[in-house]
Amino acid sequence: MRLRPCIDIHGGCVKQIVGGSIREGQAVEENFVSDRDAAYYASFYRERGLSGGHIILLDSASADPEAYEADRDQALSALAAYPGGMQIGGGITPENAAQYLDAGASHVIVTSYVFREGALDEERLDKMKRAVGTDRLVLDLSCRKLSGSQDGGDQTNTPDKPGTGCYAVVTDRWQKFTRWIITQENLLALKNHCDEFLIHAADVEGKRGGIQEELVGILGTFCRTTGFPVTYAGGVREAADLARIASLSGGRLDVTVGSALQIFGGSLDLDMLASEAASF
Repeated sequence: MRLRPCIDIHGGCVKQIVGGSIREGQAVEENFVSDRDAAYYASFYRERGLSGGHIILLDSASADPEAYEADRDQALSALAAYPGGMQIGGGITPENAAQYLDAGASHVIVTSYVFREGALDEERLDKMKRAVGTDRLVLDLSCRKLSGSQDGGDQTNTPDKPGTGCYAVVTDRWQKFTRWIITQENLLALKNHCDEFLIHAADVEGKRGGIQEELVGILGTFCRTTGFPVTYAGGVREAADLARIASLSGGRLDVTVGSALQIFGGSLDLDMLASEAASF
């Protein structure tokens, strides 16, 4: 198991927020706003040899172009501080992906571009693959658990109407549910189209209330079966959560910790957690 670092950028600042709180016209729930820039955190991770983490631009390029540009400037400075050490996501398209790779990103991360109208858009996925190659593409399958309010209370799990209790991929800053469900079959079908999966448990992201064990179990089974690299994020609050993730995945599932870290206003030491993760 590897601890994957993160840098989340919103309004041109490094922040930790409650993941599901980003909605148009509403203030986000902030756990931490840093007085240091993104390059500082990238250098901090580089000095510790923590690679394979992600930089996420949280503002919308269409809804708030000025804020997105401020996010982008911060992200580019972080990539320059740690070339080849971090991935980047948020507003990535085939047209702009090469700019981030040229600036030092190891991979680009996409969700909303390849999921449209509730489904995986294979034409768009192929276009993204042609632009960057599968070896530099991470698919973000961040998800939320369906309840009766999203599926009309139908308990039947079918491709066109997944049932309550399933984990559905969400887009547009985790606000729009798709019909694409996190299952072994779906993960197996998609793994040949990218280099890694990144999966935030959006219902618990930023809340420091514990991991989403059912989802971790699904991902852990996939990792044990295939050896394919997957990073889970969401809800870690104590070192014991890493042990639980390792138990559910045989030590194969990587993890990202944000708000619980001391560097982001929490109580957990990054170096200690990185050592703990590596021991599994």
